[in-house]
Amino acid sequence: MDLNAKNLVQRTILPEITKHLEKPEITIITGSRQVGKSTLLFQLKDLLIKKGISENNILIFNLDILSDLELFSSQQDFIKFLKQRIGKEKLFVFIDEAQRIKNAGIFFKGIYDLNLPMKLVLTGSSSLEIRSKIHESLTGRKRVFRLYPFSFQEYLSFWDKTLAKLICRKDISSYDRKRIMEHLFNFINWGGYPRVALEANIDEKQQILKEIHSSYLDKDIIGFLKIKEPLTFTKLFNLLAGQIGQLVNLHELSNTVNITYRTLEKYLNILENTFIIKWLPPFFRNPRKELTKMPKIYFLDTGLRNFALRFFQEFEIRSDKGVLLENFIFSEIFKQAEVPFHFWRTKEKAEVDFVLTNYAGIILPIEVKATALKSPEISRGLRSFIGRYLPKRAVVVNLGFQGEIQLNKTNIIFIHPYRVGELVNTRCQYTE
Repeated sequence: MDLNAKNLVQRTILPEITKHLEKPEITIITGSRQVGKSTLLFQLKDLLIKKGISENNILIFNLDILSDLELFSSQQDFIKFLKQRIGKEKLFVFIDEAQRIKNAGIFFKGIYDLNLPMKLVLTGSSSLEIRSKIHESLTGRKRVFRLYPFSFQEYLSFWDKTLAKLICRKDISSYDRKRIMEHLFNFINWGGYPRVALEANIDEKQQILKEIHSSYLDKDIIGFLKIKEPLTFTKLFNLLAGQIGQLVNLHELSNTVNITYRTLEKYLNILENTFIIKWLPPFFRNPRKELTKMPKIYFLDTGLRNFALRFFQEFEIRSDKGVLLENFIFSEIFKQAEVPFHFWRTKEKAEVDFVLTNYAGIILPIEVKATALKSPEISRGLRSFIGRYLPKRAVVVNLGFQGEIQLNKTNIIFIHPYRVGELVNTRCQYTE
């Protein structure tokens, strides 16, 4: 498959970034390696050209290329380079992997403060690098956008645009529903990194994931962060892959990996800030009755998680399909929602997988089941949560039953996993 086909997938964040091109602040796009940042820059270029901006006024630099990086060795020379190209029209300057520049924050602060008729768009692969080299110097001068691996809808929009338009509808045919589920199981197995998601060959998918994993270790972990024990770091990476959806005891984890607690905290911080894992904290309002200490761990991409375990068995027959589906739901919510969310667990082990909270304090509990319910079933944990917090709505994600029932004053909605994007995208589902 031609990898340029990635350009056909319009990322859901693209309109928001496009709108920000009109603002004077520097636009910064962060995300893990090979997540599609370079492709996004070329999509932005195409949109600007369609709006009438001359191609000569759109400059793109990739600082992983030494010849491009050379231009940025001197701030004074780069400013001279820009001034020679500024004419009657505004200049757009896209710089991929901007953290490669020495003292990048100061470098771009000086250019921004000249107030030239130009727009700067920067990308970076590690929020640690961006934060250490750019953020502080650009306070009040930038806005940061985060680009993640494909959501399921982005993925489906490439493979079948018709199905992608149907996934938010309740009244689709059983045939189309089956086809969507087949795509979904494939997506959960291999994840949303663009080159992986858009490749049909299974062996090639595994090879690309191997390249992404190796590039991450070589460039981020060993290269920039100078981790002296990459094998220990990799051991932790693989161990966490086997603990998704579980309560994580950090003291036990440090003993298992045979590193100090402080080193463990450092490694976990690296994994989170390089967009590999995310901690899910507990939800509580009564500390005496609810567990408040141990978080859960999830991977932002299920394909990279499965690669860590070297386990790509078909979803329907996997022994870990329950936690894998849970991780998928987590990832979809995290990539698309703009509200805080947690898990809930009491000392009596009543549990709800996810609790979304909007900024008005309204809560939405979400239960995930990797089974095909034939009729509406409500777990003890969800019943307990509803009885305690009286939410207006609750959601049960499962592979079978779809519909709604009422429990006390709570409307419980049963949906298929692919509809979780609808749930978080509308953002009005639980604000009434």
